[in-house]
Amino acid sequence: MKMNQLLERITFHPDIFSGKPIIRGHRIAVEHILDMLAAGDDSATILAGYPWLEAEDIQACLVYASRLARHERIDLFPSALAS
Repeated sequence: MKMNQLLERITFHPDIFSGKPIIRGHRIAVEHILDMLAAGDDSATILAGYPWLEAEDIQACLVYASRLARHERIDLFPSALAS
C-alpha cells in the first residue's frame, strides 16, 4: 500500500478527542498508537489489544509521524463517527 493510501486511514472528527487525528473514524488517536510503539510495544501486541485495528493502521500512524517530522503538509479528511 502506498503512503498516500495509508494516510487515508488517518481521519479526524471534531467530536472525537477534540479533532485530533484518529484511525479510520474510531475512538483511538494516532498519538496513542505512536506512544505505544515508543514505549516498546510491537505491532502484534497492539493488534491483540485492539482487534479491529489492522497492520496498515499502525503503518499509517508511522507515515503520519514521519511526514510531521519533515514538516510536510498533511490534509486529513473528516470522518463519520464510528459505530
